[in-house]
Amino acid sequence: MQTTLRGVGVSHGVAIGEVRHMGTAVLEPPAKQIPTEDAEREQGRARQAVEAVAADLNARGNLAGGEAQGVLEAQAMMAQDPELMTDVERRIADGTTAERAVYEAFASYRDLLAGAGEYLAGRVADLDDVRNRIVARLLGVPMPGVPDSDEPYVLVARDLAPADTALLDPTLVLGFVTEEGGPTSHSAILARQLGVPAVVALPGAVELAEGTMVAVDGGSGEVFTEPSAEKRAELAKAEEARRAALAASSGPGATSDGHKVPLLANVGGPADLPAALEAGAEGVGLFRTEFLFLDDSKRAPSEEKQVAVYRQVLEAFPEGRVVVRVLDAGADKPLDFLTPADEPNPALGVRGLRSLLDHPDVLRTQLTALSKAAEGLPVYLEVMAPMVADRTDAKAFADACREAGLNAKFGAMVEIPSAALRARSILQEVEFLSLGTNDLAQYTFAADRQVGAVSRLQDPWQPALLDLVAMAADSAGAEGKSCGVCGEAAADPLLACVLTGLGVTSLSMGAASIPYVRATLAKYSLAQCERAAAAARAADTAEQARAAAQAVLSDD
Repeated sequence: MQTTLRGVGVSHGVAIGEVRHMGTAVLEPPAKQIPTEDAEREQGRARQAVEAVAADLNARGNLAGGEAQGVLEAQAMMAQDPELMTDVERRIADGTTAERAVYEAFASYRDLLAGAGEYLAGRVADLDDVRNRIVARLLGVPMPGVPDSDEPYVLVARDLAPADTALLDPTLVLGFVTEEGGPTSHSAILARQLGVPAVVALPGAVELAEGTMVAVDGGSGEVFTEPSAEKRAELAKAEEARRAALAASSGPGATSDGHKVPLLANVGGPADLPAALEAGAEGVGLFRTEFLFLDDSKRAPSEEKQVAVYRQVLEAFPEGRVVVRVLDAGADKPLDFLTPADEPNPALGVRGLRSLLDHPDVLRTQLTALSKAAEGLPVYLEVMAPMVADRTDAKAFADACREAGLNAKFGAMVEIPSAALRARSILQEVEFLSLGTNDLAQYTFAADRQVGAVSRLQDPWQPALLDLVAMAADSAGAEGKSCGVCGEAAADPLLACVLTGLGVTSLSMGAASIPYVRATLAKYSLAQCERAAAAARAADTAEQARAAAQAVLSDD
């Protein structure tokens, strides 16, 4: 009998297949004592296991490329954390086996993360995965992971670690469903990069029986168990129409009446450029430079290294627009040379621009490197600061750009509600705004973007969030300046129409989403988008907002 379950759709497309479950987690190793003379040998085993796991994660990252590489390299650094290793060796010296020492040390660190604020709590799943891989290697058992199957299937799991998601084979894994996670979790971001239909935050997902036939709609977030022949035909028809629209869509982003909406790509470095160019991106709307800095948490990359990487990205879009976000460190992206180690709540502490203003040499080097990288290129370089709270922040950043001799537009990210509320004031100091809807939702609703239990508050369709977007866009319009969106909200084709109707002037997203957004925008006029935006803002819930916008566009 067909039933309908609803989670959060995070990657477009439809997948129909049988359920296969991700392998279960590594069991807790037994607590056993070892003779004192065995401690040195056990410590050596622990070090070897840690290095092997770190090497494996880095290798997976190299194979995956793109954003996945940065995520997996960060996990490898987590495995090699010197404080964790010191704790492991201390426990072994006290008579604990290597595997038990790793388990207990990671458990202790896990508790610290879970209680250190919402951002770091969101890294618990990544930490658990690293622990499991090290313990499995020490126990000599296979690491639980993607099931072995010769037939295509729909993967179901409580959550997916980045190391598993990054190397999924799309020819076998038709789509995936998780019980935890949110629209901006690592798994969701990597699913979009792979082009695999995915639904997250689905209550009771792990209770789906092995072999159950399901249909997964990664756009609507619906999962149909034992779908009827009629439902399969309906989904197949919709998917065929969607693919046809994608194939017919090309050129710059625009509404049906010619209102231009540049469609840009979010990139983490040169590895993301081929996909962005293939998708027809008109430039880069968010260059996340922090991935370059995560290679070594002890020191910033040299000016020469930064120049080389920045120039590769700038050269990919001659005469195009490239928006660079300066280093966004802190919270879930701590750097030993930059961010405090003892903040009680890092998400609300010294992060983003605050860190850079405390370390002006790091900011100056990055701005100088960007200036040198752009020399002789016709690219339109724009540089923006993360976590701008008010006009004082915006002025400090603009002054730093001028002092570095940077020939570019200076902008501010709107990720804090105060920045949206006082956007017109901020625009007295900078030339453009860019809305980071992921963090803006997180701070508006006090809802961690990595926690599935509060995913409804991370839904970018929340009317309160749309109100803040409208405030920022209206302010930019009044000042004759631009206001883009570079959060994951831009990747939702229907929401892209609403954002356009709210006055947003450009949309930046993962490369895989660009064709979907381009095709959908081309179906509607600016006036239709404005009516859909008004209907969405008049709603009381995210679900009602989406339905209201859809109804307006369907009726029109």
